[in-house]
Amino acid sequence: MSFSHLSHVECGRCGARHDSERPQNLCVKCGSPLLARYDLEAVRSSVRPEEIAGRAPDLWRYHELLPVRSPASVVTLGEGMTPLLPMARYGARIGLPRLLMKDEGLIPTGSFKARGAAVGVSRAAELGVERLAMPTNGNAGAAWALYGARAGLAATVVMPVDAPEITRRECVASGTDLYLVDGLISDAGRIVGELVAASGGRVFDASTLKEPYRIEGKKTMGIEIAEQLGWRTPDVILYPTGGGVGLIGIHKALAELRELGWLSGPPPRLVAVQAEGCAPIVRAFEQGERESSYWEGANTVAFGINVPKPLGDFLILEALAETSGTAVTVTDEELLAELRQVAALEGTYVCPEGAAAFAAARKLRETGWIAENEEVVVLNTGAGVKYPQTVPVDAPVLAVDAHLV
Repeated sequence: MSFSHLSHVECGRCGARHDSERPQNLCVKCGSPLLARYDLEAVRSSVRPEEIAGRAPDLWRYHELLPVRSPASVVTLGEGMTPLLPMARYGARIGLPRLLMKDEGLIPTGSFKARGAAVGVSRAAELGVERLAMPTNGNAGAAWALYGARAGLAATVVMPVDAPEITRRECVASGTDLYLVDGLISDAGRIVGELVAASGGRVFDASTLKEPYRIEGKKTMGIEIAEQLGWRTPDVILYPTGGGVGLIGIHKALAELRELGWLSGPPPRLVAVQAEGCAPIVRAFEQGERESSYWEGANTVAFGINVPKPLGDFLILEALAETSGTAVTVTDEELLAELRQVAALEGTYVCPEGAAAFAAARKLRETGWIAENEEVVVLNTGAGVKYPQTVPVDAPVLAVDAHLV
């Protein structure tokens, strides 16, 4: 029985087919991201949803729909199967009593990026890659650095100088070559691109959507949501969107599950959430464009979604169109207020990007785009403790003999 039913990789724009048995970056014909494709008939014949329930509670339980050929190639830190938590008190406050949160802050490395790193690093190592390089806003670089260390791969990471400090420390602790750039992730991407081009094939570009397997790890969030709900989907899924790999992955996963016959009915409406200070997807969506344009002066405290021009923008916009979804912005002030609200009512310290998605849920309920009786899932993509600066502390200092009344 095959561990993976990977068939080939295919260009997400022009449909050109590429060999999945050697390292791949972008489509050689049009320069667009490649997507992994599977023999779904073989998957359907080899496993049923009820059989998956007895497997280990990690994302590798879905290995037939993942690209790693051999179980011996799996690089894991126990990632996956994060909780789907009812948010009853907060949901009641904003008029969404059926609100749920998929909490990715509880995954290794403290963010959903661990999913993409686990699968991407595993497949890269399986295909003979020895050194990785990537630009990052922080969490992805930390995840790929640590999973790379787990696999015995060398790595070079370039991140903006104002990226979260904890993610820098994760890279340094792993032995990764870390560089900081006084600019945005797009500037880091240029530097990495030049390094890869000059390496003569010795360095593999693991940038967002410049290799086809990170998305396969991210798509397991969608499969987990369906399984955790009893192989059905909610009405709405809200996702904080920078590079957009998670949203694209969830859309891809649910399409594969419908084709397998494991899901039926219409897909959930997908919502791309962006910060007002960096909203290329929202602008493109509102203007009816098929891809975005570069967002000048990008700036937001939700650093993970500070991406001025996503490479996979056309795939994000397709996912919104195909699910009758939408795109919405929130201000930094709104998301920071929502972060405090969620923590105070639910005891969950979400990351700024997750807080943006909660703020968007509130706004969409207020406009009526989301109805009160709908089941809604918000993705919290990381642990709030990785962003300590978002909650200032000004507590009084007591003398050792002080008393409180």
